[in-house]
Amino acid sequence: MALPIRWRWKFERFVEQLQGVLGGGKKEPPRPRLCPSCGTLVGASASKCHQCGASMTYSLAAASRSLGGVFKSDAPVTYVILLVTCALFGFSLMATIRAAGELTPPSGGLMGLFNLGAISQQILIRLGESLPLPYNLREPWRFITAVFLHGSILHIAFNMWVIMDVGPAIEELYGSARYLFIYVFTGVCGYVLSSLAGKFSVGASSSLLGLIGVMLALTSVRHNASMQMLRRQLIMWLIYIAVMGFWFSYIDNWAHAGGFAAGYLLGRVMLDRPPADAAERKKAHTLGWLAGGAVVVSFAFMVMEFLGSR
Repeated sequence: MALPIRWRWKFERFVEQLQGVLGGGKKEPPRPRLCPSCGTLVGASASKCHQCGASMTYSLAAASRSLGGVFKSDAPVTYVILLVTCALFGFSLMATIRAAGELTPPSGGLMGLFNLGAISQQILIRLGESLPLPYNLREPWRFITAVFLHGSILHIAFNMWVIMDVGPAIEELYGSARYLFIYVFTGVCGYVLSSLAGKFSVGASSSLLGLIGVMLALTSVRHNASMQMLRRQLIMWLIYIAVMGFWFSYIDNWAHAGGFAAGYLLGRVMLDRPPADAAERKKAHTLGWLAGGAVVVSFAFMVMEFLGSR
């Protein structure tokens, strides 16, 4: 006796699901994919885009798209910077506690709050704190590693709040590759000026001032009402930062000034939109690879310095 149609359908569905679990089901043919760089439809087995030449797997655009899928965001580089910075602070805090035997307690007052969870100076130097110029010239990787180090819990909390406030908008505007370059380049410029002034310094604020400088440059060429309102807010923000730098002696105004100046100049010369064609994408990805490679190499030197200075 033949089974009813509904029962046969359920039985076939059960068999298909069972075959899928056991690995014996029908496999769907591979589908064409979109190039992560230019968006062109390419073949399922293609390793490079026939339109722009970008790698479908190993290009910066492919990496950015993969990270975007992980973080569900249009600003994957911002989130990676956030995670790396917080992880490095956690490591430096654990190293400080291990060396001192306890977490630095607040001593009362505003200064005590700033010192909560303070990182040991020796730990910061071993991890890549920016030093006066003669030392940094012998170890130039410190210009980059200093951007990812922080001196206390409040220090990193404030800086990470700022980067999550301004970073995604700039990354979406310029693209992830150029955004990474802006972040690293302005941070390096800030610490070059800081080391020229003979400062011992850490923190992402040089890069953050660089991002603010880029935004201020952008508002200087766009004259609509929203941009002018943003410009006034940025100027007020810069005034507050300058006042805080004058009031608190431990704030590195030289790093702030160098990062801001570099960011403003980049904002005037870089196109304030994502790359539009293959040539622009190639230039943008080159800048991104240079910045990313410099960070990786600098972190490798950081690890060797930390392990070698025990």
